[in-house]
Amino acid sequence: MGASSTDELLKSNSSQKERYSKHVHDNVHGNIYLDPVLLRDLKQLGLSHLVYPGAVHSRFEHSLGVYWLAGTAVQTLKDYQGLELDIDDIDIQTVKLAGLLHDVGHGPFSHMFEREFLPRVLSGSNCDHMQFSVPKTLLGTLVEIILDAMTHEDMSLKMIDYIVDQHYIDIDSGRLNRVKSAKEKQFLYDIVANGRNGIDVDKLMETMRVMGDEICYRAKDYLTVYKLFSARADLHRTVYTHAKVKAIELMLVDALLEANEHLGISSSIQQPAEFWKLDDTIINAILADPRPELKKARDIILRVRRRQLYQFCNEYSVPKAKQEHFKGITAQDIVCSQKAGEVTLKEEDVIVSIVKIDLTRGKKNPLERYVNDTEERISHLLPTFCQDMIVRVYAKEPHLVEAVSDAFENFQMKTYGEKTQVHSTPEKKKRRR
Repeated sequence: MGASSTDELLKSNSSQKERYSKHVHDNVHGNIYLDPVLLRDLKQLGLSHLVYPGAVHSRFEHSLGVYWLAGTAVQTLKDYQGLELDIDDIDIQTVKLAGLLHDVGHGPFSHMFEREFLPRVLSGSNCDHMQFSVPKTLLGTLVEIILDAMTHEDMSLKMIDYIVDQHYIDIDSGRLNRVKSAKEKQFLYDIVANGRNGIDVDKLMETMRVMGDEICYRAKDYLTVYKLFSARADLHRTVYTHAKVKAIELMLVDALLEANEHLGISSSIQQPAEFWKLDDTIINAILADPRPELKKARDIILRVRRRQLYQFCNEYSVPKAKQEHFKGITAQDIVCSQKAGEVTLKEEDVIVSIVKIDLTRGKKNPLERYVNDTEERISHLLPTFCQDMIVRVYAKEPHLVEAVSDAFENFQMKTYGEKTQVHSTPEKKKRRR
C-alpha cells in the first residue's frame, strides 16, 4: 500500500511538472519537457554542412538533447544511488541547466572561431592555420593568457551571468554558482562534460554508477567504451576535419580577418552584450555590406559559394617518434623547400593546416583508466598509440597546386629523409589551371 501511494505521488509530481513546463517534440528523444528557462539558437558542426548537406543541426537542437539526456542520466543515478549520493531535486535541475547552457559561449562556425580565427587576430599575424603556438615572448605569453581565458566554456560562464542580469531572472546566486562550477559532488558536472574520462551524458547511462565521486562503468563494457572513442575519432577524421571542410574553414577565417577591422568582430569577445549577436549570419552581413573595404572579404566568401576553394594538395602523418618534439610547420618552410621551376611560390600562396585526432586523451589510451596494466590480457587489437598529427598543405589558387605539392614533397625529404605522404598528388589535380 505504501509503495503504491509513493508511486502515485511521484506520478502526480511528474504530471504537475509537465503541466507547467514547455515542451518540444524531438525526432530522437520524443517530447522534451523544458522548465521555464532561456534558450539560445546555436550552431553545432560549423561548416561541415557545406560538404555533407545533412550536417545542418544547430547548437540549439544539440543543447535541447543534452538538457534532456543530462536530466535522464542524473535521474538514473538518483534511482540507484540517490540516498547514498544525496541527490535532490535541486541537483537534478542544476545538471539540466548545465546541459542546456553549456554551449552558449560558442562563436560562429563551431570551434573555428576560438581555435583558428582568434589566435591569428590576437597574434597580429597571418600565421598558418594550426593549433596555436607562439614564441615565449612577452607578446606570446600575453596572447596565450587571453586565449586560455577565451574558450567557449569560459565565454559560456560570462554569457550565463549576462543572461541572468539582462533578463532579470530571479535565481539564487548560490544555485547559479552551482550551475557554473563544481565545489562538491564533482560527478554531477561530469554528466555534461566529463574531462576525466571523456564519456558524456548519452553513453552507457543505464550501467553507470558513482564511486569515489567519479562516474564509473562496468569492467565488461571496456570494448564498448573503446568503440565509443574510436567512432568519435572517425567522425573527426572523415567529417569534421575532412580536407574540403578544412579548406572552407581556412577561407572563411581569411574572410573574417579581412572584415575584422571594419566590423569589430574580435572586439566582442570581452563584451557578452555584443558577443551574443555574433553567429553564422556574419557571412551574410559581409556579403550585404557594400563598403569597398570589405571587397576582399566578399570575394573570398563568393569563392566559397562558387566552389572555387583553396586546393588541397597533400598530407602526411607526423611519425610517432617525431610527435613529442614537433615544432609546427609554416608556409615559409614549404616555400623554402621549393626547387627552381616555372612558378616561384610566395608565403601568401600556401597554407599549412595541422590537424590532431585522438581518443580524447592525446597520445594516451583512454582505456588506461579502466584497464590499467591488464590491457595485454583484454585484447591485442587495442592501439598502443592513440594520436594522429596530420600535416596538410593547401594552394590558394589551382595553378599553384603542382608547385606547392612538389615543394611539400621536398620538405618531407629534407625533414625525414623520405616521403611520408601515402601517395603522390594526382597529376590531374596538378594540371588544373
